[in-house]
Amino acid sequence: MTYIERDIADPVTTALREMPVVVITGMRQTGKSTFLQNQPELKGRRYITFDDFAQIEAAKSDPDGFVNTDEPLTIDEAQKCPEVLIAIKKRVDKKRQPGQFLLSGSANFALLKGMSESLAGRAVYFTLHPMSVRELNKQISKEPFLYRFFKSQSIAGIKGGRSIKADDILQGGMPSVRLGEVKNRGIWFKGYEQTYLERDVRELSRITDIIPFRNLLHLAALRTGQLLSPSAIGRDAKLSTATTSRYLSLLEISFIINRMPPYLRNRASRLIKSPKMYISDSGMACYLAGIKSLEDEPFKGAMFETYAAQNLSAIINARLTDAQLYFWNIQGRHEVDFIIESENKCIAVEVKAAARWTDKDLSGLRAFLSQTPQCIAAVLAYNGTESVKLGDKIWAIPISTVLS
Repeated sequence: MTYIERDIADPVTTALREMPVVVITGMRQTGKSTFLQNQPELKGRRYITFDDFAQIEAAKSDPDGFVNTDEPLTIDEAQKCPEVLIAIKKRVDKKRQPGQFLLSGSANFALLKGMSESLAGRAVYFTLHPMSVRELNKQISKEPFLYRFFKSQSIAGIKGGRSIKADDILQGGMPSVRLGEVKNRGIWFKGYEQTYLERDVRELSRITDIIPFRNLLHLAALRTGQLLSPSAIGRDAKLSTATTSRYLSLLEISFIINRMPPYLRNRASRLIKSPKMYISDSGMACYLAGIKSLEDEPFKGAMFETYAAQNLSAIINARLTDAQLYFWNIQGRHEVDFIIESENKCIAVEVKAAARWTDKDLSGLRAFLSQTPQCIAAVLAYNGTESVKLGDKIWAIPISTVLS
């Protein structure tokens, strides 16, 4: 199958020219190994994977000797050998040169319990998200819409968008599913869950009874796009708050969930301070929630928002690296799904799964604009095809365009 280039390639290759260590993390099966071995700019490097028993044993027995090379070295699944990270630190401190080490792993190095070396000051981190709309449509040679919109706040010259189909949400962005490598996505997701529970979770923690953890995983999928309350989800899972918090941390370490912080840069009272939680892939979220069709599905809006979140995260990580993604909520009054902040300016984005909207759908955007002077634009990202200006600093733009 033809390799589809990933949006993260440009910032990764740029970082390799500046930093001695570049780290690519992300949930399992997002295409990290394929990226490392097939991206044209990375093909000249020596590639090693710690899924190979011989390589990981060699690294554990003599980590200093393993990394003692002037040849650019790529190490896949590097989190499986913490000893090599310490050796890399010593090697970089002794002889610092750009692009020495390119590491990847399916667990977040910065959060792993017992991981003593974060390579602070020596490494830069990137996350490889599930495949985005831009990647699947082979649009990565173009600047993202959001990048251009931050500069101009204009829809001049924007072509009509396309509706996001239900199957886009149900498939998500995992390469094996989206690229047609499997005929039955339900079986693939089931296998992914089993492998994750039986292999990854046991590697990351001493969980002996996997059933309560599995229950929490499925409950998390039913709460994607909602405020995260460990006590509430723990109560439903019949787990203590401490155990629930530990399990949620494991889900975050392995990139199954993402926590999105609230935007707090205004003086409005009663602001929500809890983070939102998203499953990292909408297809995975639908599978775990038992959703096979979005027709008349009460969770359709949440799954649509999850799809938007994974794509926005991918764009920001790859192309708006100085930006941050938030949400905004004044309890019982107003909310906005996403706030994208960059250089003390921000854009508000409210996602709507329908192709039509009412004035009520704009209330959160208007409230945020009135209370946030640094907001330069508010966008209703709806599932239609035409872009229109609705008022001062307010636009309705197809979600497919926003994510392009």
